Order: sequence, then C-alpha cells, then structure tokens
Amino acid sequence: MLLWLLLLALGPAGVRPELFPEPSLTVSSLQPIEDTSVTLSCDTRLPSDRAGTQLRYSLFRDGHTVKLKSSSSFWTLALRQEDSGSYWCEAMTASGSVSKRSRQTNVQVHRIPVSGVLLETQPQGGQAVEGKLLVLVCSVAAGTGETTFSWHRVDTRERLGSKSLRSRRSELKIPSVRESHAGEYYCTAQNTGSLIHSEALNITVRIPASHPVLTISAPEARTAIGDTVELQCEDRRAHPPVLYSFYHKNVSLGSISVPSGGRASFSLSLTREHSGNYSCEADNGLGAQRSEEVALHVSEPPPKTRLVNGAHPCEGRVEVERAGRWGTVCDDGWDMKDVAVVCREVGCGAAKHTPAAVLYPPLAEDAQPVFIQVARCNGTEKALAECEQEEIFDCGHDEDAGAVCEDV
Repeated sequence: MLLWLLLLALGPAGVRPELFPEPSLTVSSLQPIEDTSVTLSCDTRLPSDRAGTQLRYSLFRDGHTVKLKSSSSFWTLALRQEDSGSYWCEAMTASGSVSKRSRQTNVQVHRIPVSGVLLETQPQGGQAVEGKLLVLVCSVAAGTGETTFSWHRVDTRERLGSKSLRSRRSELKIPSVRESHAGEYYCTAQNTGSLIHSEALNITVRIPASHPVLTISAPEARTAIGDTVELQCEDRRAHPPVLYSFYHKNVSLGSISVPSGGRASFSLSLTREHSGNYSCEADNGLGAQRSEEVALHVSEPPPKTRLVNGAHPCEGRVEVERAGRWGTVCDDGWDMKDVAVVCREVGCGAAKHTPAAVLYPPLAEDAQPVFIQVARCNGTEKALAECEQEEIFDCGHDEDAGAVCEDV
C-alpha cells in the first residue's frame, strides 16, 4: 500500500513533478542612464496546490551577490557605470531544498559626460568683501557619476583646489578674503576623458570703510569768529562709492557722496557756537565707521580798534582797522559813550576821559587816513563798528580823538 501511494505521487512515469519553473529576470532597461532607477524582477510561478509555499529571491551580477534571499522578487536600483555586467536571479524555497536560477541578462549602464560648466560665487555677482567668506561654486548642467571639480586662477595659473564627488555641484571656500584675491577665476569638471572649462569670472574685492580721518583746514593757525574753515574726511582704502557724514558734538552737519574715491569737504563760516569736537563717518554700504574726534576752538576775532602811544595799553589815540589799514577817528562829537564802546572793544575797564589825540605824540602820519568823522554810539555796543557813523569830509590829524580807560 505505501509503495502504491509513492508511485501515485511521482506520477505515471515515476518522476516527482516540478515545484516551480526556472525563473526569468526582467529588467526595465537594458541600457539605463547612470544614476537613474532600474527595476529588476525575478519571475516564476507556483502550482495552485503549492501557492502557499514561501520562496526567497536573490540577485547576482558577474558572480557577486547584489541582493540576498529577499521575500520580494522586485528590486529598484540606482545603477552606476561600474554596475554594468551580467545579471541573474535565483528563486529558492525557505528550507533551501529547491533552488533555481534564471538565465543571464546583460545590462550596460551609460554615463553622461559633463557639460555646461559654470562658475558662480556666494555672495553673487563676483562681489567679495575683504575679511568675509567667499564661496566659489562650480556646477554642471548635465553629467552623471563621480565628477572631479577643480578651481583655478587665471593670472597666476594657480590651482586652488580639487574635489571628486557624485554631484553636479561643488564648493570651494575662501574663509577670509584679502584684497589680493581680486582677479579672474575659472573651474573645470571631468567625469570621462574630456576636461570641460567654465568661462572666466572676475572677482572684485570690496574693502569696507575702516579708518576715516578728519582734518580741519583753516586760513590761520588760530580760528576766530567770521573765519571759514574746511572739514575734510577721507578713508583711503574704502571701496567707492563712499558716503561721508560730518558731525559737531555728535549732531549731523550734512553728508556728501563721493562716487569714485577721494575725500569729501564741508565748509563752515564760524560763529561762537562752532567751538567743540568734530568727527566724520564713512559708509560704503559695508558698515559705517567713525573717525576720531578733532577739537576746534573758535576765538573772538581780533579787535578792529586800538589805542596807541598811551602810558598803558588802555590809553592813547583811537585807531580803527579797515581792509588791513589802520586809520584815526575825528573828535567831532566824541563823548564818553563813544569812549565806553572803545574801552569795551579793546578789553579794558570803564571809560574815564575823552582826551584829544594830540596828547599822545607823535601825530599820525599824513598818509594815514581818517576813517570816521562822527561816531554816534549809545554806549552799549560791543564794537565801534556797530555805532552809527559819518564818513570823513573835513577832519585832519590835529583833531584825532583819544580815549582813557581803566587799566585791567
């Protein structure tokens, strides 16, 4: 009875029936482009009465295992050029008692040569800033597989660096840019036999404002009310255009833009309030920098009136200055109010007398003019020039006016 059952299982010819047929390997593309996805399928079928049998699938290339004993018969792979070769698969029962291999299938992976090599920078436009980070970015429009990128400087023919990676883009960093980094650069890319160059890119190094210097130019060593001075600000290294701003006691006086380098000037007609500390600021869009402060002392203008030939500086003949010449004052109507103004202007004490100038010989020379016929002061003016006056018409030096003030 047992022998009869065994013969029945083996079939009429006495041979055990096949559990599953030889698998076939199906590939979605036999000539794929490198780095694209390829689907491989190991196909076989179990008889209906063995549908519950578990199979394990393995994938091989040129005798090497690619995938081992997976429950899935499908694989999706991103193939490289070096993955080209003969592929086959194997189906095996979970127990390993039955295994069958497919026929070999040749897969040839194609590499796309690099093209469209481009050099760019961060910051963009080839605009670098001294002391800051500059990134040279080399990229390709097309190309697969491992690419070797290199960066070069045109004028020195120097190779700055090289990197090999599976990417269409690579970076070279210059951590702290110097002024000497300005110039033309290019990059190259290669993934096959041909070396492809980018176009040259000019790198401009912009120098931030750093050390503006303020100078004050005056016609005389000592500045006085009424003088005109010129404030000059310059940062010799700052990349133009530069906006220069001027300050007095940290209050803005105004700003001047210099588009192509050089200094900026700002003129002041001095008053008593212009004494104090001045500074300037340079800003070219990369950070403003302030100069050191410069002090300016505005003194009272030298008096336009003086007393000469007296026993002390607060006594003598009255003389006034006009256009650099000294002349006398006629004693017509000369009184204590006029003398009080003279004493105040020359820095002496209170008015005491209105003597005639003949008391202070010698007389003025004939060539010396008489500038004022009559001075009508009210006694409160700060200077004789502020008083109402009559121009000379019939006064000689024998009528020149004098003054006596308290000596201080």
